[in-house]
Amino acid sequence: MFDTPEHGLHRRPHEAPPTAGPCMEFDLPADIHRLHAETTWIAGHNARTLIRYNDFRVVLTALQASTRFPEHKTEGGISVHVLSGHIQVRASGRTFSLRPGGLLALDQRVPHEIEALEENAFLLTLAWPGGG
Repeated sequence: MFDTPEHGLHRRPHEAPPTAGPCMEFDLPADIHRLHAETTWIAGHNARTLIRYNDFRVVLTALQASTRFPEHKTEGGISVHVLSGHIQVRASGRTFSLRPGGLLALDQRVPHEIEALEENAFLLTLAWPGGG
């Protein structure tokens, strides 16, 4: 969602590890620390695609407080799993308040918007039926 050319974000300032493989392991606290340490963190958000298969993505996203992503939708279903901080997701006429351990799933093409109520980090998972 945020780490793709169509969203206009930057390339990693260092060589990124592979994003697909039969077995992959991550140190999420260290990855979050790296996102905060990059010079692009000043923009209020940063993201890194951890896993990328044809039909499935996992993106680690960090937002500074008060950062907003206006309403948008994805072709595939998504889940948002908050690791730290506090975000609100508005979708289907509801507001979901997500804190660490909170998990929200949205079906494909459900319009939603995200607001960071405090600095946070979350895993965004995207899935496309039939290989998107």
